[in-house]
Amino acid sequence: MTKVFRIKSSLIKDWDSFHAVFKEALNLPDYYGKNMDAWIDLIDEMTDEPLILDMGDCSQMPLEIFSAILECAAFVNYRRLEMNESANLIISAHKPML
Repeated sequence: MTKVFRIKSSLIKDWDSFHAVFKEALNLPDYYGKNMDAWIDLIDEMTDEPLILDMGDCSQMPLEIFSAILECAAFVNYRRLEMNESANLIISAHKPML
């Protein structure tokens, strides 16, 4: 069954708010390390089934963070493919004028 999480992208202004928004939206555990390596590992654990992160309008999100989300999501899928598993992570977002 596909899981869909709606991310409040408008609240993401910096790295601290990025980690806070994702921790709340995905109900990440208290031991979440608040860095992109930890984000990758926890997202990967959630992708045994298809997972959609609905980011909505990301126009106010810093480009550095938006790009990191896409890059890290691609890595999650790449790692799964390398293990002959399905690439189950889907990012849905609107970021005008990259």
